[in-house]
Amino acid sequence: MSDHILVERTEAVQVIRLNRPDKKNAITRAMYDAMAKALREGEADDAVRVHVFLGSPGAFSSGNDLQDFLAIAMGGDHGDDVWDFLIALATATKPVVSGVDGLAIGIGTTIHLHCDMTFATPGSLFRTPFTDLALVPEAASSLLAPRIMGHQRAFALLGMGEGFTAEQALDAGLIWQIVERDHLEDEVMAAAGALEKKPPKALQLAKKLMKGDQEQVLARLRDEGELFLQQLKSDEAREAFTAFMARKK
Repeated sequence: MSDHILVERTEAVQVIRLNRPDKKNAITRAMYDAMAKALREGEADDAVRVHVFLGSPGAFSSGNDLQDFLAIAMGGDHGDDVWDFLIALATATKPVVSGVDGLAIGIGTTIHLHCDMTFATPGSLFRTPFTDLALVPEAASSLLAPRIMGHQRAFALLGMGEGFTAEQALDAGLIWQIVERDHLEDEVMAAAGALEKKPPKALQLAKKLMKGDQEQVLARLRDEGELFLQQLKSDEAREAFTAFMARKK
């Protein structure tokens, strides 16, 4: 596994931790590859009953590593490692629990649309600046977000790029509970621990019934992926990325 992704087992719970705090857990392609591998291996292992995603204090993830994305935009690579992770996440049959403290930007937000329970601290911020970078929603968020929170709030999040506070995310149904920072991981692991004790087959069937038609999600992933790559290589995206990088200097 990448040093930027730490994977550990606690009883029947597999914890996947983003561990690049100096870059606010911006996700590189190697990190996507490591997370996809962890999910696949956890799904195949009967000893694992629950997946957990955690970040660092102050940042679950600031989104995709822009240098990696610029490399894709300038080359012929289609970013298969990103795709592999999204498929593994969308098709996970076992419960997925996540904990957020601080920044949850781009994929740092949309990953939680696939989670079954998400806990967040009061200071967390959920934001998806896709259109600001001349891109489109990803991770099937254009399908899942309207289902969960309705068109208006989904458009504010994905189209307008409005940031959601923890309270707004709770009200929108994006997260399950707000907890204090000092108790975040304890609450996440307590929920995962309660889930691991339930009959695994029944729990997986319950999740499957609630998630509905998986093919719709996979089809939307493909549609978004094609448009995302198309936009990533566009002139307006190049201009948006250049302006963004200039502001960061």
